[in-house]
Amino acid sequence: MVEALSRAQTKSLTDVAKELGIKFFLVSFTDLLGGTRAKLVPAAKIAAVESDGAFFAPFACHLGLGPDANDIAVIPDPNSLIVLPWQPTVAWVASDVYLDGKPFAAAPRVIFKSVLKRAEAMGYRYKTGVEAEFILLKQEATGYRVADPLDTAARPCYDQLNLMRQFDLISTLVGYMEQLGWEPYQCDHEDANGQFEINWTYNDALTTADRHVFFKYMVKTLAEQQGLTATFMPKPVGHLTGNGAHVHMSLWDDRANVFADAADEAGLSPLAYQFLGGVLSHARGLAALCTPTVNSYRRLGATTTSSGSTWSPRYVSYGGNNRTHMIRIPEGGRFECRLVDGAVNLYLAQAGLLAAGLEGIEQNLTAGKRIDENMFVRGSEFTDLQTLPTSLLEALRCLEQDNLLMATLNEGAKTYLDFKYQEWDSYSADVTNWELQHYVNC
Repeated sequence: MVEALSRAQTKSLTDVAKELGIKFFLVSFTDLLGGTRAKLVPAAKIAAVESDGAFFAPFACHLGLGPDANDIAVIPDPNSLIVLPWQPTVAWVASDVYLDGKPFAAAPRVIFKSVLKRAEAMGYRYKTGVEAEFILLKQEATGYRVADPLDTAARPCYDQLNLMRQFDLISTLVGYMEQLGWEPYQCDHEDANGQFEINWTYNDALTTADRHVFFKYMVKTLAEQQGLTATFMPKPVGHLTGNGAHVHMSLWDDRANVFADAADEAGLSPLAYQFLGGVLSHARGLAALCTPTVNSYRRLGATTTSSGSTWSPRYVSYGGNNRTHMIRIPEGGRFECRLVDGAVNLYLAQAGLLAAGLEGIEQNLTAGKRIDENMFVRGSEFTDLQTLPTSLLEALRCLEQDNLLMATLNEGAKTYLDFKYQEWDSYSADVTNWELQHYVNC
């Protein structure tokens, strides 16, 4: 039997299967590149998997292990169980990766749980919510187009007609989220043509990460059933606003939200500003975790979109309820990191954000002075501000130089960098149509 990670006692998955009529379990884990891997396990065999794991050949799973490595064992976490609303005899469970009987230190969910354990030792619980944006596309012989041919406005954000033409899909998603107890509270058409966002209630950060993984799976599955492609790609259409995944965060002790302080103009406590100072001090390295693909940097700091605003940050800065900064304080007791995009592996990004914030508390860091300006217009005037990376290569180099984040990634650090440098090299080797059009006659 493997050495178990700490978790609250729950009913066995066998008992859950009997109670809910579950016939199969989708035992799922997330790899270092954010891919979801799974095995479908009959309910009659789930007891052995809950005890000893479902076994995977590790070389196939983007965890940095070779074909000579022992199989990894993937242990489901019963607390994460979600019954598929559209297929109620199947239940999905987020899982932890083990190697040779111990938690595998390079697995994203294991990495995040280790940082959560540090927070707990300091007396804190990390709570987060995520705003997951996606764009609905239709695949054609020549490529992809926005799924709704009538969704063409230059500034389509909150457009009622465009929203309601996708009512069947959006209302189905909301109904399923209500059924699952996520408490969705708003949905809207976002700033790009074909772009939507559904907000659900914040929770403990591990639950938020698990639900984010499932949300993407659910949205893509239901879109496919309608002949559409739902993409969370940061910048799928060059002239349109990209897909963010903004993370709202707070710390709690046994009694209350320790980020909240009514005496402060913005409603944040001194401890919250220390945490914020830690996040800002590691922002350039965090970019490699929060904006993790080549395509991410077409969204981050983009110069223009058809709507007139990119909605993505360029500077390591914070403000009040001001969406031109990397960090926004929408109300007391929490702040929002707008650096994060749709390609994020939320386990890794939250691990980095939490580790940076805890260091800010431990070292009594300062967040500096709040800037109440439109940074898209006046950002260049603040010459003392750092800029966020403008490419994946720059972000990876920042990550490599950040001792805290490298230690947070633990055994996954070198593997993550190796994978991402390979991604950059592959991108750099490709000759694009734009280059041919502009340089073929050189």
